[in-house]
Amino acid sequence: MCNNCNYTIHGRHHHFGWDNSFAPADRVTPGSTIEFECLDSSGGQLTAQSTVGDIAKLDFDQINPVTGPIFVEGAEPGDALKVTIEAFKPSGFGWTANIPGFGLLADDFTEPALTIWKYDATSLEPALFGKNGRVPLKPFAGTIGNAPAEMGHHSVVPPRRVGGNLDIRDLAAGTVLYLPVEVAGALFSVGDTHAAQGDGEVCGTAIESPMNVVLTLDLVKDARLKTPRFTTPGPVTRHLDAKGYEVTTGIGPDLMTGAKEAVAQMVDLLSARYQMDPVDAYMLVSVCGDLRISEIVDMPNWVVSFYFPRCVFE
Repeated sequence: MCNNCNYTIHGRHHHFGWDNSFAPADRVTPGSTIEFECLDSSGGQLTAQSTVGDIAKLDFDQINPVTGPIFVEGAEPGDALKVTIEAFKPSGFGWTANIPGFGLLADDFTEPALTIWKYDATSLEPALFGKNGRVPLKPFAGTIGNAPAEMGHHSVVPPRRVGGNLDIRDLAAGTVLYLPVEVAGALFSVGDTHAAQGDGEVCGTAIESPMNVVLTLDLVKDARLKTPRFTTPGPVTRHLDAKGYEVTTGIGPDLMTGAKEAVAQMVDLLSARYQMDPVDAYMLVSVCGDLRISEIVDMPNWVVSFYFPRCVFE
C-alpha cells in the first residue's frame, strides 16, 4: 500500500455508471493523496485462465467498474478538480479482446477473440505478443471523472464533459488533469486501468489490467472549465519512437470512414508481413498504434493516418 497516502479506497467500493446520488465511499480534504484499488474493465470476469469462450459469457451490466465516488470537501459547481496522477501499481496480468459489435472495425471482425497478457509489474519491460512482438507498456486509467449534474443513472461507456471514459493514454504518471465540477463534492471516481493502449483504442479494448492508482486531489476554485484539460510532464511517445513507424492513411470527406480505412490497411499490412491472423493484428494495433488526424483543412477531403511503431517487431 501507499506509505504516503492519506486514504486507501478498496476495490469493493466500486460502482457502474455515473449517478450523483451515489453515496460517497469517503470524504477527503483538498490536497489529499489517495490510493485506489481498481478492477479491470471486465470487473474480474476475465482472468489469466480465461479462454475465448468466456467472451460470450460476459455480463455487460458489470463492465467498466470505477472505484469511488470520493467527496472532496469544498468542491462546488464551477470549480475544477485538480488530479495529480502520482503512480500506478500494476498487477502483471492483462487481456485484450475483440468483442462482437464493439470496436472501430466491428463490421469486419464479427467473431470473438482474446489475448491474455503477462508482464513484469516491476520492470514494465515490453510485454510479449505472439512469438516476436514486444509491446511497450505505459499504465494509465482509462476512466477518470466526476459525477455529472444531470440526475439519474448514466452509462459509463461514453466520455462526458466531466471526464469519464476518456481512454487518453497520456493520463499516465506525472500528468496533471483538470476536471470540471458539476455537483457538490465533485464525486470523483477512477477505473478501467490499462497497461498499454494506442491512441484510438481501435478494437475497443487495450491491455485491460487491474492495478492500484495513487492520485492527489485538489481544487481550483471558480475555474469555469468547459471540458477536461491536462498537462504532461514531458514527451508522450518517446517509448515508441526509437525505430520509427509504419503509417497507413484514409483519405476522403468523412473522418470516421478515413479512420476505418487507415486502420484496416494497417491490419492488412501486418497480417501479410508477419503471417498473423487479421483479428490478432487488429487487437495488436489497438494496444500500440495511433490514429491521427493529419489534415482537416483541404476540403473536401481530409487525411487520417494510422501509426504503428516498428519497435514492436524490430
